[in-house]
Amino acid sequence: MFLTCRGSNYFDLSIKLHGRYRGKIEVIPKVPIESMGDFAVWYTPGVAGPCKAIVGNPDLSFELTCRWNMVAVVTDGSRVLGLGDIGPEAGYPVMEGKALLFKYLGGVDAIPLALRVKNVSEFISVVKALEPSFGGINLEDIASPKCFYILEELRRILEIPVWHDDQQGTALVTLAALINALRVVNKKLSEVQVAIIGAGAAGISIAKYIIIAGVKPGNIFVVDSKGILHRDRSDLKRDDPWLRWKRELAEITNSENRVGGIPEAMRGVDVVIAASRPGPGIIRKEWIKLMSDDAIVFALANPIPEIWPWEAKEAGARIVATGRSDLPNQINNSLGFPAVFRGALQVRARKITDNMCLAAAYALANYAEEKGINENYIIPSMEETEAYIREALAVARAAMEDGVARRKISLNELRDEIEKLIERPKLIMKTLISKKLI
Repeated sequence: MFLTCRGSNYFDLSIKLHGRYRGKIEVIPKVPIESMGDFAVWYTPGVAGPCKAIVGNPDLSFELTCRWNMVAVVTDGSRVLGLGDIGPEAGYPVMEGKALLFKYLGGVDAIPLALRVKNVSEFISVVKALEPSFGGINLEDIASPKCFYILEELRRILEIPVWHDDQQGTALVTLAALINALRVVNKKLSEVQVAIIGAGAAGISIAKYIIIAGVKPGNIFVVDSKGILHRDRSDLKRDDPWLRWKRELAEITNSENRVGGIPEAMRGVDVVIAASRPGPGIIRKEWIKLMSDDAIVFALANPIPEIWPWEAKEAGARIVATGRSDLPNQINNSLGFPAVFRGALQVRARKITDNMCLAAAYALANYAEEKGINENYIIPSMEETEAYIREALAVARAAMEDGVARRKISLNELRDEIEKLIERPKLIMKTLISKKLI
């Protein structure tokens, strides 16, 4: 509907439409109200019934209220998109957009929560206090390195799924794309060498999950602003708790103990995954030429990738992916979080485990492989609803296998429930538009 403009015109159109609609989401009833007498059931006196039941068993709040399908999208506005530390109010439109994606793609009800908090401990305390109202927490646009500690601590203390999309989401979708890129070039995860450019939230999480998937740690070379991570780097030995995650990577990666910067990290590797800063020019054509045959290049910075795909291909890359929707092989977090939460919420999961993330990545990859992968199609697009259904089902199944699900249900029943919930927002949207209510 709105795809007639280009470039900066999107900004002007977006401000105009945000002003017209005054927000992107709203709350509407899901129960029938045919007379005011119905409130005797939905509110007082009838509502005392579920209240009393939940007192005796708090887990019934997942069955008797909307909590089971409710996710908080939480930020402090400290690292919003490519805009940086713009604060909670300015970050709110992004959180609301995320909530829209949750609903439209995954059938998940999501509420944007922009927090004005002073420090990490206050952030954690606020989210902990919110736990009884939600079935899951999606952390969003929080600066590194504090985002690592916030995710780790909230996963430890909460009994609902906690997810940081800039970490787990980016890593999940990147892994799915990598699995299929390697299938196209006939290489194995266990044999390839990988350079990761950028050691922020995305880069460190990508390293973690490709290791879990089978890449040998010693075959990974991670580059931050000071060069390749290696165990002898003096700056990583400072008594600074925020360096912990880089130190841990430095200890297990880079078995060759390479030093230097991006070109040294890329020498001879099969794959480069860049999640650093907008380009172009962050990665150069001559460095692509240093890579092995059938090189794979993921340049994920937005809005401009670290190297343009055509430049990477001119230099010898066989497969190139970016974060952009107007280029082939878009690595987009929206392929991950709606389905991951759909699956986790469906079985009332207490956690999102690494196994659940791995199951999601393989579900996405296998769906695309069934359709027929090639150099320009290694991962599904956002239009492929079946991919979300398969992914959510895989996550729910893994949650039950890992023992973190409150609810056990057959896979056939799960698929039926998930399919209906993912399709429902699209049917509602069509109805509202046809009735000119939107």
